[in-house]
Formats: sequence, structure tokens, C-alpha cells
Amino acid sequence: MPPHRGGRAHSNSRGQEGGFPRSTKASTGASADTEVMELETLQDLYIHELKDLLSAENQLVKALPKMAKAASNAQLKAGFQKHLAETKEHASRLEGLLKSHDETTRGPKCKGMEGLIAEGSEMIEEDADEEVRDAGLISAAQRVEHYEIAGYGCAIAYAQTLGLKDDVKVLKQTIAEEGATDKALTKVALSVVNLKAAKKAAKKK
Repeated sequence: MPPHRGGRAHSNSRGQEGGFPRSTKASTGASADTEVMELETLQDLYIHELKDLLSAENQLVKALPKMAKAASNAQLKAGFQKHLAETKEHASRLEGLLKSHDETTRGPKCKGMEGLIAEGSEMIEEDADEEVRDAGLISAAQRVEHYEIAGYGCAIAYAQTLGLKDDVKVLKQTIAEEGATDKALTKVALSVVNLKAAKKAAKKK
């Protein structure tokens, strides 16, 4: 159930997509969130994707502690805490890649991740039973993971085409970790959380 990155069309199973990227090169007087970028080469698009992913990861670093606090299931809480550490490392890797291309880490805010986190925040605030909320938190978290997997898939495809072997290696490490997190969330959902949520509903009948 991966969400589509806004305004882009699918072209392979790893999330290689084309679309309407936002800018990272500022026009005169433009702010970081409104700057206009000329995408003249695939390299330009690749750098845009790295900055978009960095914004997404940085937003997630702030959101995961709130999700961990809201989770009642011990396995789910631990999973969020573990992924927080991974997410910080993912952001650090992206910063390193950008610096290796003599690019700054500044760029517009990733609106896609902003929306997904907002949905997750709504779930935290819902008047729901703990078990049901946990199931909803997993759903919100997996939407985030699928979104990131699509973005990293794009970046990997661009890097492969550009012959950036070292970049590909780094990005593949991250996408593997994102996939592992998604699978771990599914395991917790199917083995524990969803079952408890279902039993809760049965008791109310």
C-alpha cells in the first residue's frame, strides 16, 4: 500500500519515477522553501532527490519519538526507537553524499513527508483504545517507509545511470534498512498488535 510521491508517475518497482521536482538553487530573494531550480541534467535531478530525502529523514527524526511515546505495545515502541537511530544515520549518509558532490544540505521541505507525519500525528491524537491506536500507528509508519523506499529507489536509479558506484552502495544500504523496518512492522502487526485490536472489538460485541 505504498503512497505515490506527489505528481510523479511510476516506471519501475523500486520507485524510479519522473515528475515535477522542487528547486534547490535559489533565485534572487527566494527562501529555502520557495527557491527555483533549473533541472538541466540528470545530475541536477539526482541532487534534488537527495535533498528531498534528507528533508524527509530530518522530519522523521522529530516524529519518531512521538510515535514511540504513543505506542503501548513494547515491541512496537522498541521498533520505533530502533528506527530513530537508523533514521539519524540515514540523514548523516545523505549529508555525506551531498558534500561529496560539493552541494549544500539546504533545500525545500519535503511536502510528502510532511503530510504523512501529519496523518501520523492525527492517529496519536485519536480517541482510540491502545491496541487499536497501535495498529493505526503501524499503518502510518508503513506509509512512511513505502514513501522513503520509493524515493531511495529513484535516487539509486539516477546514481546507477550516472555511474556513481559509491553513491549506489550507500543508498542501497539505506533502502535495505528501510525495507527491513517495513517487514518488522508487518511482523509485529500480524503476530501481536492486530490480533489484540481484533480481540478488543470482539469483547465489545
